[in-house]
Amino acid sequence: MSNSAEAFCGVVDRPQHYPMEIRSILRPFPRFHRRDSRADARKERCVTRPHFPFSAILGQDRMKKALILNAIDPSLGGVLIRGQKGTAKTTAVRGLAELLPPRLVVKGCRFACHPGQKEGLCPDCQSRGGRGEELALHLTPTPVVDLPLNASEDRVVGSIDIEAALKTGQKVFQPGILASAHGAILYVDEVNLLDDHLVDVLLDVAVTGINLVEREGVSYTHPCRFLLVGTMNPEEGELRPQLLDRFGLCVEIETEQSRERRQEIARRVLAFQADPDAFRREWQADQDTLQGDIARARELRPTLAPSDVLLGFAAQVAEEMKVDGHRAEITMVKAGLAASAFRGQDEPAPEDLRDIVEMSLRHRVKRLPFQDKALDSKTLDRLAAEFIERRHL
Repeated sequence: MSNSAEAFCGVVDRPQHYPMEIRSILRPFPRFHRRDSRADARKERCVTRPHFPFSAILGQDRMKKALILNAIDPSLGGVLIRGQKGTAKTTAVRGLAELLPPRLVVKGCRFACHPGQKEGLCPDCQSRGGRGEELALHLTPTPVVDLPLNASEDRVVGSIDIEAALKTGQKVFQPGILASAHGAILYVDEVNLLDDHLVDVLLDVAVTGINLVEREGVSYTHPCRFLLVGTMNPEEGELRPQLLDRFGLCVEIETEQSRERRQEIARRVLAFQADPDAFRREWQADQDTLQGDIARARELRPTLAPSDVLLGFAAQVAEEMKVDGHRAEITMVKAGLAASAFRGQDEPAPEDLRDIVEMSLRHRVKRLPFQDKALDSKTLDRLAAEFIERRHL
């Protein structure tokens, strides 16, 4: 490419290096050689653009409840959202981040450590503390960390520089996506298209809260507890049953069919696009209330213990529905306690428990051939009613 062509296409970003004939053309039109600055401005606006308020999402109550329960207790194992395109899956995930309390982390830590976390500190913070160095803390917003579908395993979990380890005897760890996901929301769009091995790794880390990387006999661990959210369109393929079972909760959402609700959804979206700041101010009171409820529930949840009634009910449901393994009843109990904390109660409300049973079993109940849904509303209503009867015995 000639110098003139390079200058005109924006490859050369310094006008003084343009050929004389190009500079004479550009002089009356300075906007051409300011292309990069406009791109930077667009990038800045993209990074700081406001998100649609979580509270303003109309309908999809089970999806919002599943996200809130996982925000209260990330050890639930995440939530899988199955639904058609354009049903606010991504909007809900990004809106939830604004409702979470900011992270209090060690300043300068690559893994967002906090001295009070039960998983312990990363090796870097342990080393700094061992030298008597004070670990300064600061608040950061809770981010949404996206995991691209084409990411390699090393890009996700991190990698160890084996050559440096052999030469120096020290572990040189290159952090991956999971390093920045500690205390954040890890979002995998179209999770059904992600490599099965990577999905299995993510679910293991989500449950244990530890990321273990092993290469050639050299290992490195760091704390990694996040809220895992996977979204998918079933029309594009399914997850294997073994991977489905690893998600704590699963919700299936559909397009709103009511004309009135469709009209209201369109009105809200258009109002947000026309003036995001004014729309967000309109919903700020609801956002503040929901944010406060989540913060209080996160503090209350560790003080709650499951009652024998709740434990017995979860075991009965799993037995009656012939669910393989024991993740279903454990998830039901955990989700029940998170729902109780959200309402400030000792036990879950019946309407919460009905949804919890559905979200815990939807992806675990065996389906007969040519059967779309093995759980129907009558079964869910009966199970919830039995819990009410047990609770009052």
